[in-house]
Amino acid sequence: MSDHPVESDGEATYGVRPPTTDGRRQPPPSAPATAPGSREQIRVRRLDPAAIKGVMSREVANFRTFWKGTTFSSVLEPIIYLLSFGLGLGSTIVGEVEGVPYAQFVGTGMVATAVIFSSALPAMFGTFVKHHFQNTYDAILAAPVDVEELVTAEMLWIGLRSGVYGTVPLLVTIGFGLDPAPGMLLVPLFAFITACAFAAFGITVAAMAEKIDQFNYVTTLGVTPLFLVAGTFFPISGLPQGLRIAAQLNPLHHLVELVRHAAFGFQATDLLRVAFLVALALVLWRLAVARMRRRLID
Repeated sequence: MSDHPVESDGEATYGVRPPTTDGRRQPPPSAPATAPGSREQIRVRRLDPAAIKGVMSREVANFRTFWKGTTFSSVLEPIIYLLSFGLGLGSTIVGEVEGVPYAQFVGTGMVATAVIFSSALPAMFGTFVKHHFQNTYDAILAAPVDVEELVTAEMLWIGLRSGVYGTVPLLVTIGFGLDPAPGMLLVPLFAFITACAFAAFGITVAAMAEKIDQFNYVTTLGVTPLFLVAGTFFPISGLPQGLRIAAQLNPLHHLVELVRHAAFGFQATDLLRVAFLVALALVLWRLAVARMRRRLID
């Protein structure tokens, strides 16, 4: 038989050499490890920056069609919250919380609210719709893009977008009297890391869900409690001890503390908070890749 590749189960394999005198098959003298021109031979890196950039470019092009509505709601919502909670309660019932005017206390905490609602929910619903209704991922995977690059690009894009919009409540709070501080320049980074974690969480949930209605359980039992027990509207120190301990596992609580410390002064424990958020994002990223690979490939 010839040494030219033949098709078998969708992969190129080399013909069998005639047996030698001792009865064993003789391997091709110069058979490459992969078929010539295959993707495994062309790509060297595990994550191809060009593939990730291509997927993100598509998301950017799509975002250009609805960015006005997203920006409008991202700016209006913190204003409404500050007017109702910050100025309303701050001028009638609550004056200061932990030495901070209540409007500024709520405004800095609203960064976490903006991050989770602009990352977890779009990741859940967007991933589900693209896979089940639009067949977008099937088209993307037909190109030289694998599942790991697809998930990474989606997570990074949502993280970047949420990192930008997550700073809007802080800017609005500055308009309501919060003094700018150099540490605030790190808030987009904190928001980006947290948003990547929740984006990966949303992708994982979408990969496991069979019906879009199942997201109601996630938002009610998962997202809402995290949002309420993050220290946004009231300090965690006022909760029972059990809830205070549980709050230390809430990534939104760590983001709230990082944003407030960026505005009023960092503490030594903030490095541990950042490390926790980074570790969480990495773990959820790998979980999202595994679940999406099972959904799309296996």
